[in-house]
Amino acid sequence: MLTPQGLKGKQYRITGNSYPRLGRPPKKSRKVIAALAGLLALALIGLGGVQLYDIFTGKDKNASAQACATPSGKALAAPAPGPTTPAAGDPHAIPQPSAVTVNVYNATAKGGLAGRTAEELKKRGFVIGKVGNAPAELDKKVPGTAQVIAGPGGAGAATLIGSQIAGAVTTPDARTDTTVDFVIGDGYSALLDETQAAAALALAVKPSPTPTATGSC
Repeated sequence: MLTPQGLKGKQYRITGNSYPRLGRPPKKSRKVIAALAGLLALALIGLGGVQLYDIFTGKDKNASAQACATPSGKALAAPAPGPTTPAAGDPHAIPQPSAVTVNVYNATAKGGLAGRTAEELKKRGFVIGKVGNAPAELDKKVPGTAQVIAGPGGAGAATLIGSQIAGAVTTPDARTDTTVDFVIGDGYSALLDETQAAAALALAVKPSPTPTATGSC
């Protein structure tokens, strides 16, 4: 063992039964870790509080979500609308064909269209009224496929008749009954088949999405 300079060979010894112990000085990184741990604990406490709040106040949201989904989680599809028994006082309700009286007029130069079309509409359940040539104010003056004319009380019936042909134009008038005029135009060739007519009716009466405060499905 080397003797430090100046001790001249003297030796020292430690007496007593206790020894000095030096603690590790605190490190800056430990303080940073402790601070982060504290922030994390506060964040977890806050998150737990929010979840508890949602559990006790989110009943309406859960009910809406259940109403919009099947047990498999898929959205429920709205049934395709079709003719129904009109609600009392609702002229826009779609009636059954048997509740609709339709007058069929031919505004073209082609003979026999009104009769053939009336027969086809009768097969579909409609009640046929007058059949013949269009009145003078419409004769040769309907360039499209057809013009459907109805009064305020026949709005739903006009929608049903208009769905039977592509491109039909609906025009209101002041009649007080629920009859509908089906005026054949120059662009007419045939009625839609019944499957196409049902699809056209469903599209015509499809309601627009209504936004709500809690969202929509």
